[in-house]
Amino acid sequence: MTTDSAPTARAAFSSPSIAKPTLLREGGGAREYNSYLLYALVAGVPYLLKRALGLSLGTYFVLAALLALPIGALTLVVHSWIVRTPTDQIGALPNQPIEAYMTILDKELKAKYHGSRKIPMEEFFERYFDGDIDLTGDALEMFEKRYDWAIFPITLNVARFFLLQWIPELLWHSKKQDETQVRDHYDRGDDFYAAFLGDRMVYTSGLIGDATRRETLEELQDNKLRDVCERVQMRAGDRHLDLGCGWGTLAAFAAKNYGTHSVGVTLGRNQTAFGNARAAAWGVADRAQLLCMDYRDTPRRPRYHRITCLEMAEHVGVRKFNEFLLQVRDMLEDDGLFYLQIAGLRGAWQYEDFSWGLFMAKYVFPGADASCPLNWVVAQLEAAGFEVRSSDTVGVHYSATLDRWYENWMQNRDQVVKSYGKRWFRIWEIFLAWSVIIARQGSSTCYQILAHKNRNAFDRGALIRQPLGYGMPSGSV
Repeated sequence: MTTDSAPTARAAFSSPSIAKPTLLREGGGAREYNSYLLYALVAGVPYLLKRALGLSLGTYFVLAALLALPIGALTLVVHSWIVRTPTDQIGALPNQPIEAYMTILDKELKAKYHGSRKIPMEEFFERYFDGDIDLTGDALEMFEKRYDWAIFPITLNVARFFLLQWIPELLWHSKKQDETQVRDHYDRGDDFYAAFLGDRMVYTSGLIGDATRRETLEELQDNKLRDVCERVQMRAGDRHLDLGCGWGTLAAFAAKNYGTHSVGVTLGRNQTAFGNARAAAWGVADRAQLLCMDYRDTPRRPRYHRITCLEMAEHVGVRKFNEFLLQVRDMLEDDGLFYLQIAGLRGAWQYEDFSWGLFMAKYVFPGADASCPLNWVVAQLEAAGFEVRSSDTVGVHYSATLDRWYENWMQNRDQVVKSYGKRWFRIWEIFLAWSVIIARQGSSTCYQILAHKNRNAFDRGALIRQPLGYGMPSGSV
């Protein structure tokens, strides 16, 4: 059935589930970066050195290989300071003085940044954590207007962290390194995480079920737990492995509601104790168990019918990612299903994305360097012998989840400051507020990927789902 009436326009950001932006702004980045200039510099600088020093052609190619990365890094640093703001903006900046957003307590810092002088984001959050800056209002509201008071260059401190900590961690990823990072992070105290995660103690993205109302955090997480179990078609008696299980909520949920025999693996001692206690409280201690160990030491036999991994694979690291997927494949039954939920980054990057990503690597998720664009993750899965059955991008759901976490964190300010100090409170305040926006605008997102072994004998018909609109009256062709 068709009509001649004009379609009704959809209101932007109309869902009450999402924190509505007060200022939409595009930042400079990949669109403004001139790759041809980079190629010219990578080829031209070694050639000029060859000509000036009278070097051979072979030496030129060696120089080009050695200098390519430093030249590329230097061009990014310089460009991040001089990049022009894109012209395709929706709204104008408020053009408020920096004092409208923050009170700078340090005299030298105040002399540098006042009035219309914007502060580099890295310098802002470091000095805020140190107590040299106070906010004049709510952090989330302030970050919605961050382009009015901040810039996002690659500063010396950012470059130093990237070269001296991020790259070595990316290249290494030993068991000892991963254990130290995980336990320093997740064994901080269950009360620290409960202050924002709430009763479910799930540190991964929830899912919006009803976009017409503001669902609670518990509803978002319950939606996700059911969705994961249904996607992998969990059945009573299935052997289920949850890699990087956190506090074990999914393992206990699957055992309780789907009758699985679930094993969760985590390096966190506190998480292991909490999860096993929860399984006992839910009456499924005989079918849900958490093991405190490195994922590489996971028992591989008997194989598992269902393997889930929710936002742990980022910590595996880029260098170890293929090895990890081959291990998963080896542990999975030939007719089994693998669910991978993994945080990722957009390919069409902006400099704000770099600032946020390195902030996260330093303060929130050290070692999580395998957060990559979707095409990289899919290519890795296929190279390891998997077929990707479906993929959903759920960054907007993550934004809603983070919004609830931020709300909880701010409500528990006094408790957190009393137990862990003002600095830890401020780090998580900025992490949660900024990430609400980062996830909403697509700088970082989250992928839900369902995969299985790419075998001729796999019953792909068992995964057929009805198409959207099936059963509705057909339109004319």
